Amino acid sequence: MRIATSKLKTNPNNPRSIRKDQLQKLVKSLREFPEMLEARPIVVDPDFVVLGGNMRLKAAQEAGLKEVPVYIASWEEAKHKEFIIKDNLAFGEWDWDMLANEWDAKELDDWGLPVPVATETERLSAIEFEDIYYEPKNKPKLQLEECLDLQKFNAKLTAIDESPLTDRQKAVLRMFAYRFIKIDFENVANYYFFNASEDEQKVMERLRLVLCDSGIQGFIDDNLLQVHELIKDWSND
Repeated sequence: MRIATSKLKTNPNNPRSIRKDQLQKLVKSLREFPEMLEARPIVVDPDFVVLGGNMRLKAAQEAGLKEVPVYIASWEEAKHKEFIIKDNLAFGEWDWDMLANEWDAKELDDWGLPVPVATETERLSAIEFEDIYYEPKNKPKLQLEECLDLQKFNAKLTAIDESPLTDRQKAVLRMFAYRFIKIDFENVANYYFFNASEDEQKVMERLRLVLCDSGIQGFIDDNLLQVHELIKDWSND
């Protein structure tokens, strides 16, 4: 059976990629030897959507052919999909993203086309995220002392001062009491980034204060934590 090329429809879900250089070679071949289509007709469904021969149809249209031989396949939908894959196994170039997103991996494997799985390095390389630091619309206005919670420390100092100990003993115990100072590292990080002078920043860096952040809910967002959230379930894929 021959059908007008204008009535045939290329398959929008065809996972085979068509390279321009290959298409142009086929156009040239069909112009010189159009009879070759008789040996391998274009396979279509009853609605004239191409199941096998999308590139041959495009080449025939570019070659100026008005009609092409076709085979109308009245198969069930599952057979249509299977044919699309198997017809291109030997020479197809695949749209792997379409196959991964829209086709069943087990079926493809059964039909002889296992979908390649990206390595962890490839998947990590594909991750895109913003810089480690971002600036919120409402920037915090902090004082350096707001990075400290002195409530327990001051209570310990009061207990030491009210004790009957010698001044020397009290002085040593005051040194021990410094362990009760609580540091709010989220405020430290925000103060460093938004409010500290250059000299303050240098000293805070020497104290290693800016290496700590209380989490990803504050103003400073850690990229490593973002990446961890993206890859933590990969082992279950």
